[in-house]
Amino acid sequence: MRLSRARRRGQRLRAALAAALTMVVSSPGWLPAAEGTNGLLIAQSAAPTELSPEEQATIAVFERATRSVVFIANTAMQRDPWSFNLFEVPQGSGTGFVWSRQGHIVTNYHVIYGADAITVTLADRTEFKAKVVGADPDHDLAVLQIQASEAALQPVIIGNSQSLRVGQKVLAIGNPFGLDHTLTTGVVSALGRTIKSMSNRTIEGVIQTDAAINPGNSGGPLLDSGGRLIGVNTQIMSPSGAFAGIGFAVPVDTVNRIVPELIKHGKLIRPGLGISLVPDAMARRWGVKGVIIGKVGRGSIAERIGLHGARETGGGRIELGDIIVAVDGKPVDTIDDLMDLMEQHKVGDEVTIEYVRGKRRLQVIAPLQAVN
Repeated sequence: MRLSRARRRGQRLRAALAAALTMVVSSPGWLPAAEGTNGLLIAQSAAPTELSPEEQATIAVFERATRSVVFIANTAMQRDPWSFNLFEVPQGSGTGFVWSRQGHIVTNYHVIYGADAITVTLADRTEFKAKVVGADPDHDLAVLQIQASEAALQPVIIGNSQSLRVGQKVLAIGNPFGLDHTLTTGVVSALGRTIKSMSNRTIEGVIQTDAAINPGNSGGPLLDSGGRLIGVNTQIMSPSGAFAGIGFAVPVDTVNRIVPELIKHGKLIRPGLGISLVPDAMARRWGVKGVIIGKVGRGSIAERIGLHGARETGGGRIELGDIIVAVDGKPVDTIDDLMDLMEQHKVGDEVTIEYVRGKRRLQVIAPLQAVN
């Protein structure tokens, strides 16, 4: 019996489809296809992709460290002009991490700046109202505290930044754009960078990385390949406001020095001489290289060792105070330079101060006192 042309065409089509499916089934890495709910045949993978040792290590670090990372929401109170009722307005969000089992959370100062209320969300999605324990705008660091059980708090493992090498792997965990617990990886791109804080003070020794850091990552941990904290993600350099391959983190050695002070005193207790200084701009206008002492505090170390501040002489003329030009042999050109050198010491340490008085260059050893 002769088949119609349409039936012969249908048989050839079914034969071609069967041959194609046979090739798929017999190809390496595939199992026989299963029928989906819509009647289509779905090829099944024979086995999951095997992870490399490096991938497995990264996953392990993320799964362990993410328990220490928190989401921070910053809200301000505003009053309705018609009803006069108060209501909360979101100001922004960021990241932080658990510092201690007493509920201390470390983040950036700019994350909580201007907040009337702060909410911290732990990795298990429980929320807590947080209070500000202490803040240091000059280093863009702040410490919060929440009332959570010790069992719910997993402090981050503290590393060190002194032994970091350019090229070593780093991991950043944060909440960019409100997306919780996002991991990015990269390397240490450079060390010893300087950036400006909100208070316009220079932060020294900053870590530069190409691990993607975006808005919302601020205050999150920068980790080494072992999951140890090596820095706090703080700023990005970008013309568009999004990450462009250059991010900065405050080094953990700085964090480890400042955070205990913020927990204990609520602020950073700085070592100093007990002096007020003439602004750099005025010193430059007068052609002075160094830092001019404006006033010496009564009873201060500076008074005890004989430093002089500015004073008015006869005829209404102003005589400049002593000009500090070096500390421990390291040059001082700006107020930032002087403060950075002082902060490398503790209260009670002795430093060698070099200063200019008139045409004489003098030197004195001074023990440092606590200053605000």
